[in-house]
Amino acid sequence: MTGLRYVYAVCRPFGAPLQSQLKGVAGDPPRVLTHHGLVAVVSHVPERDFAEEPLRRHLEDLDWLTETARAHQSVIDALTVVTTPLPLRLGTVFRDDSGVRVMIEAREDAFRRTLDRLEGRVEWGVKVYAEPEPEEDSGAPAQKAASGRDYLRQRRMRVRANEDMWKQTEEFAEHLHAALSAYADDSRLHAPQNPALSGVSGRNVLNAAYLVSRRDSEEFVELLDRSKDETKLNSPSIRVELTGPWAAYSFAGEES
Repeated sequence: MTGLRYVYAVCRPFGAPLQSQLKGVAGDPPRVLTHHGLVAVVSHVPERDFAEEPLRRHLEDLDWLTETARAHQSVIDALTVVTTPLPLRLGTVFRDDSGVRVMIEAREDAFRRTLDRLEGRVEWGVKVYAEPEPEEDSGAPAQKAASGRDYLRQRRMRVRANEDMWKQTEEFAEHLHAALSAYADDSRLHAPQNPALSGVSGRNVLNAAYLVSRRDSEEFVELLDRSKDETKLNSPSIRVELTGPWAAYSFAGEES
């Protein structure tokens, strides 16, 4: 099959085969390209969609982008089962195998350092949300304000209650992040998610990633579960979400 070369990840040679039914971006099965003792996982993609100009247009097409991202992630997930991949950015494309080899040579030292740092480790994502209870669910009967002054007083009380809840959630998130960071090999704080874009309810107070060795992942998850259980008892307005294990996207760059 002819076409451009789409690159998913760089990793060290691994013996286990990828899933036989695995399909990559544009439906082409991924294959390995070995060069200088490193492996690039690649597949063929059509030039009509992945040359520079059409790719730029496609990246503004949400449906196309979602489908491509899912196919990209399916290959990364399959690699994570058999090795420690260094995932590359979505839409990393080269003209041919020679272009991929040139890229490996140009970044070889950085790839090796990063792969050494990531070896045997996975990424876990943790998010903490503050969810103020709806007024009608607060347990207290709604009271109609007798006057404008009474209305302002009730509104100030609701605002103060929400501020207290957000402060409590932020303090919980700080303590949780410190505990998880001490347990992990590395951590990253990402910008809080915008609920209008994510479609998730609540105010995102913590959006963090943790680099954890595979052998310690079970204990890491147990530590988080204990924190979630304590939170449910003490503050039902705080919600904690765990995702992973993933390939270490947040740690794929060079250490600062």
